[in-house]
Amino acid sequence: MSVRRVELIDADCGIEQALGVLTDWWTFLVVRDIAGGVTRFEALQRSLGVSRRALTERLAALVSHGVLRREAYSEHPPRFDYLLTAKGEGLLPVLIALQDWGTRHVLGDGSLTATAAPTSAEAHRVHGLVGHLVPVVPISRWTVLYFFPGAYPSAADYPPGWGDIPGAGGCTLESLTYASRADDFAAAGVQVKGVSTQRPDQLEAFAAHAGLPFPLVSDQDAKVAAGLRLPTFRASGVDRFKRLSLLVDASATIRAVQYPITDPAASVTEMLELATGFGLARTQPAIGGSDGR
Repeated sequence: MSVRRVELIDADCGIEQALGVLTDWWTFLVVRDIAGGVTRFEALQRSLGVSRRALTERLAALVSHGVLRREAYSEHPPRFDYLLTAKGEGLLPVLIALQDWGTRHVLGDGSLTATAAPTSAEAHRVHGLVGHLVPVVPISRWTVLYFFPGAYPSAADYPPGWGDIPGAGGCTLESLTYASRADDFAAAGVQVKGVSTQRPDQLEAFAAHAGLPFPLVSDQDAKVAAGLRLPTFRASGVDRFKRLSLLVDASATIRAVQYPITDPAASVTEMLELATGFGLARTQPAIGGSDGR
């Protein structure tokens, strides 16, 4: 279980040099869990089922390489949170790429798709997010976060072959339906935010074109995608969200999940019903998050 040091032959090869830091699959899983908010030693060990010695070695190596930093949360005895540095955050797209490859080519049949079967491992993972905290996105009240593949002001702006990808179409319809029901969500005490991996300027252009009364949030740095291990697919060189929606309470804790979504417009009505159903629960404390969150 110890970290095995290897002599790197090609000093000019970025892949070899990267593997000199990310020495084995345990190291990738450590980074994955820390990106997901499991930042303390005991919580990491429980999550991964790894030995204390192996985890200690990998954490120390990642700190020495500048991938992680330690932040003290207890002086007596000394205890630390392990957090990603800017260098470590640069690995988030790598995690997303690995997840997408595993879902598509190992768990799946290799087909490019923007959706999933309700009984799939991917759907099971996403529905398991209930009780987890949403990273990065500022949330101070009950919120619907709807994640969509991509929306543009003009049909000419969509990537080539977009209409041939199952589940990719319908982003404009979904956004316009949320816009038309915005007052109903507000009456239920819920705000709406859309989230995409598109650039902020692209989202601003679409929001202005569609006249959306709520903000669209860019996750182009993959912090939310990697933190929650949300399902993605890659089209035209960009990692994009598969369509899903989360109902989040005022403490940023996920309370309900919609995935997969096969009817974008109908999903808005279903989400409003879900949000309204939590009306009495809003006066109660939110359920707790997962280890380390």
